[in-house]
Amino acid sequence: MTAIHQQHRPPSLVPLLVPLLAGGLVVLALGVYGRAHTPTGHAVGVAGFSAALPMKAWLTTGAFVLAIVQVVSALSMWGKLGITIPPAVHRWSGRLAFVLTIPVAFHCLYALGLQYDVPRVLAHSLLGCFFYGVFTAKMLALPKRDTPGWTLPVLGGLTFTALVGIWLTSAFWFFTAIGIKV
Repeated sequence: MTAIHQQHRPPSLVPLLVPLLAGGLVVLALGVYGRAHTPTGHAVGVAGFSAALPMKAWLTTGAFVLAIVQVVSALSMWGKLGITIPPAVHRWSGRLAFVLTIPVAFHCLYALGLQYDVPRVLAHSLLGCFFYGVFTAKMLALPKRDTPGWTLPVLGGLTFTALVGIWLTSAFWFFTAIGIKV
């Protein structure tokens, strides 16, 4: 009777405590570092771009496009589209999107810090911290099989939403206010 009872036991929220706590600590650490660190004001390694802002806009746009691939491939994996996209597409688009965000985040924290004087920039700074925190929680929750079924869709949706907000408050703003530059 115990084995049957265990099979029907609803998933617990306890396995989510460590991923959510770790994600919260990442958000907090990035925010504190961003405020405590004295920004240098200097770009680091713009890798063939004319300046830091175009580099950040294009890399963020690449991550944004790959995030859309993430959503579509996740919907396919969960059987919501009626088409099959190989799981490798989801894994690799996520890896590439994350890699594209690293130089952007590094530049933001190192050269600019967490800023709060302009509402758009404040929103961008907070979304950046939140993105890495929720991404951390999602990655740590991923291998756990005993979490509720909503865990990955919610954490993935929050990760996507944060990246969309980051893109809107940075790359979209740059392309519409400054223009398309490389």
